[in-house]
Amino acid sequence: MSNLAETVQKDLLAAIDRDDLMLPTLPEVALQIREAAEDRDINVSELSKVIGRDIALSARLIKVVNSPLLRGSSEVTALHTAITRLGVNYSCNLAIGLVMEQIFNARSSVVEQKMRDIWTTSVQIAGIAYELCRHSNRGLKPDQAALAGMIHQIGALPILIYAEEHNELLSDPICLNHVIDRIHPLIGERILKKWDFPAPLANVPECYLQLHREPGPADYADVIQIASLLNQPAREGASISSLDSWQRLGLGDRPPMSHDELTSARQLLA
Repeated sequence: MSNLAETVQKDLLAAIDRDDLMLPTLPEVALQIREAAEDRDINVSELSKVIGRDIALSARLIKVVNSPLLRGSSEVTALHTAITRLGVNYSCNLAIGLVMEQIFNARSSVVEQKMRDIWTTSVQIAGIAYELCRHSNRGLKPDQAALAGMIHQIGALPILIYAEEHNELLSDPICLNHVIDRIHPLIGERILKKWDFPAPLANVPECYLQLHREPGPADYADVIQIASLLNQPAREGASISSLDSWQRLGLGDRPPMSHDELTSARQLLA
C-alpha cells in the first residue's frame, strides 16, 4: 500500500472511531417509505400517495414492473397498478433502494463520474441478486436482495467526499480505488446501522467479500457475493458453484446464469 493510501486510510479510520466522519443521511422520501412500510395496515392507495410524491421515483418503479423479468401480459402505466403487481413490501424495498441514487452527487466532475460508476455497478448487481433469489430455496426475499445490492457499496461515498477535499488523493485514481476497496465495507456497515437498517442488510458490506465465512444459513451477503462475481465479465463463464455461498443458497448443480440472463438481470433496475 502506498504511503498516501496508508495515510488516508488511517485518517478515515480515526475519523470513524471519533464519530467525526461525515456520513450521508437517508433521503427524506426513503424515510417516509420506510415509515409507511412499518404500518401493517397500509394499503396500495396509501403507499401510492407516499411514493407518488417523488415523480422520478414513481417512473422508475413503473419501469421496473415493465422490465423483461417482471412484466405481465399488459404494460403498466400507473403507479397504483405497479404497486399492486409488486405488492406493498416489494414496492417499499425497491423504492427505498432506487431512491439511494439521490445521494450519489458530488461537486467534482471526477468524483461525480466515480459515483455514477459505483451506482451503475450497484444497480446491476442488485438486478442479478434479485434474479438469484428467485431461484434460491432458502427463504430469502428477492426485493431484499435487490435492496442489498443497491446499498452494498454505500461506504464509498464518504471516501469520495473526503477525496474532494484532498487533491492529492483525487489526482491519484489508483490510490483512491485502493482506499475505497480497503475501507468501504467498514464505513458501509456504519452508515447502514446509523440508518437503522436491519442486521441482515447492514452486515452485507462487511461480509459479502469474505469467500470463507463461518458455516451458517444463507444470507444476503451470500447473494451479493455471487451477484458481484457474476457481474464481472471475466467470471460469466467461470464455475462458481464450488463456493460456500453458492451451496448455502441451495443453488446446487444449477449452472450460473447465462449471458442473456445476466443481461436481463442487469437491466432490471437500470
